[in-house]
Amino acid sequence: MELLKRLVKEEEGQGLVEYTLIVLLVALVFWVAIQNTDVGAQLALSWTSIKECLADPQLGC
Repeated sequence: MELLKRLVKEEEGQGLVEYTLIVLLVALVFWVAIQNTDVGAQLALSWTSIKECLADPQLGC
């Protein structure tokens, strides 16, 4: 019974839970915002361009 009382009174983990919820909310908003965009394809294209420039510096990228 004493353990249960102590768990109810202690608030040490409350900040961590709040920050976790904020991070989850921001991630959810970000995911919804970019869900119907072409970000993945654009990143893949950019990464391919970077790899080609590094492989052959003579391209003048």
